[in-house]
Amino acid sequence: MQIITEPCQMQAIAEKLRLNRQLIGVVMTMGALHEGHLSLVKLARQSAGTVILTIFVNPSQFGLDEDLHQYPRPFEQDVALAKAAEVDYLFAPDAGSIYPENYQTTLECGALGKRLEGERRPGHFNGVATIVTKLFHITKPHRAIFGQKDAQQLAIIRQIVKDLDLDITIVAAPIIREESGLAVSSRNIYLSNQERSAASILYQGICHAEQCIADKKKELPAIAAEIEQMIGSTPGCRSDYVVFVDEERFLPVETVEEGKEYRLLLAAWCGRVRLIDNGKFRA
Repeated sequence: MQIITEPCQMQAIAEKLRLNRQLIGVVMTMGALHEGHLSLVKLARQSAGTVILTIFVNPSQFGLDEDLHQYPRPFEQDVALAKAAEVDYLFAPDAGSIYPENYQTTLECGALGKRLEGERRPGHFNGVATIVTKLFHITKPHRAIFGQKDAQQLAIIRQIVKDLDLDITIVAAPIIREESGLAVSSRNIYLSNQERSAASILYQGICHAEQCIADKKKELPAIAAEIEQMIGSTPGCRSDYVVFVDEERFLPVETVEEGKEYRLLLAAWCGRVRLIDNGKFRA
């Protein structure tokens, strides 16, 4: 595995790979690699001849009161995990090389980036869109693999590829969960043992929704309210939002219609840690 830190060097390598007809798969991360990230690498390995893993803690997607400076950065551990997963190139630039002095250009996500997570974290998705697009241009992938845990982010990335006519296939990978059902996340490291146990209530809420829809309950806001009550009744937890949305625009949906797909989005605080999760349902 080769570690690259300079964008121009990574870009030159990617261009040479393309000229040699190598299929490139990219996995973009902020490091603190876990089982979920490694599952993305495995999918990339299955679908591409060359795998590029990026590690960059992107400052432009953090708000002023968020955990940019505390975000875990176990780089040596990440290098070992990447090597074991047979990554070909690890691209790990510093902030100065990605956002040099007098950097001015950002992407605006539009309406999709202003709802839900975008409303709670103003500017977050513009930061995500900007770094993802820059990394697309630097790594030149044919395929990019993203996890479904960040469902709204995945929808925004698909919109970027569509709107900017990028010749990249986006591959959506399933959510990896701990035994309790808690979605694997780098931020889980912040949870105490008690909070980690309590945090499984998000997955229990998804299971509750699945059962309600199987039982032909049609009023989705009522189901969401029940899940909010479940979260609020769990010691140390409080709900931020629980909402059913349509898959394309991520607008709230009120009533189940046969044959349609819906996504349940959840965000909740467990102690001082904010977690997100989601589940997809077909009526």
